[in-house]
Amino acid sequence: MNPAPIVVHRPAPDGGRQVTLHRDGHEEPLGLARSDHDLIVFLEAAGVIEPDNVLDDPQLVEWRGARPHQWHGT
Repeated sequence: MNPAPIVVHRPAPDGGRQVTLHRDGHEEPLGLARSDHDLIVFLEAAGVIEPDNVLDDPQLVEWRGARPHQWHGT
């Protein structure tokens, strides 16, 4: 199984999660998202079609270190 092309990393201690996109054999940092809205904006800018519809698709997005849509550390 191939890893998801979009990775939302574990929450930072002060909030937010780094987002990376894997494409063409490279990992491209998209930024620090602090909300679903930020994540959608980053994905849209990276050329993801209908980014708001992919957030809960585990084949496209891997949420690491915390529940999906959780933006602050525990």
